[in-house]
Amino acid sequence: MAGAFALRLVPRLAAAPPGRGKGVGGGSTHAAGSRALVPKKPKKEHHLWIRKETAGSGKKALRLIDAVSKLPNEREAIYGALDKWSAFEPEFPIISAAKALVMLKRQRKWLRIIQVTKWLMSKGQVLTWTTYDTLLLALFMDGRVDEAESIWNTVIETHTRSVPKRLFSRMILMYDIRQRPDKILEVFADMEELGVRPDEDTARWIGSAFVAFGQEEKEKYVLEKYLKKWKYIHFNGERVRVRRDGPLA
Repeated sequence: MAGAFALRLVPRLAAAPPGRGKGVGGGSTHAAGSRALVPKKPKKEHHLWIRKETAGSGKKALRLIDAVSKLPNEREAIYGALDKWSAFEPEFPIISAAKALVMLKRQRKWLRIIQVTKWLMSKGQVLTWTTYDTLLLALFMDGRVDEAESIWNTVIETHTRSVPKRLFSRMILMYDIRQRPDKILEVFADMEELGVRPDEDTARWIGSAFVAFGQEEKEKYVLEKYLKKWKYIHFNGERVRVRRDGPLA
């Protein structure tokens, strides 16, 4: 009985599943019960020429400010110091230059912002919308409105449909402070043509420009079109949302 049972098991134990465990010459490639081999993931490649300049960028920005803060307002002196500041960098220190502009803006050093930004533009570097916005603000604060207008015209002619809303708002605010409603309406005409929607403050400045020319109906049209239908007010000690044309507005 035991012999017959053993004979029935022998074929099952001896038979190997087809296509499995076959090595060279038909032998088993791994021991019974061992885990299947899992292929390793390929190592991630690291390229030395792709580098984010973050470490020490704040100190480099401070060195830039120190390099130009004590110099006379002469282009040769400023540009020479900035050239030395970036001379030994393996890559142009873009992040450091951008941080330096932010620091100069906080310090309200408008002339230095103009000088540094124009040097960057001469190098073809940091040509971002933030840079343009900072430059327009600095030119306005330094009383160089004509120069700001010249740069604005270059920007709008070169980039056209990619100019962000904040640059339009910057120019409209500048013209509103300078009491130039004609220029405000010129910028607004470009916004309408390009489909740029002004924010609420900008819409009010545009409306005031229409009022200056006695066109109150156009002011009403602009405010109805661009002011939000809802606003928040404080009522009974709470901040509540009400309709702008409602009884609580």
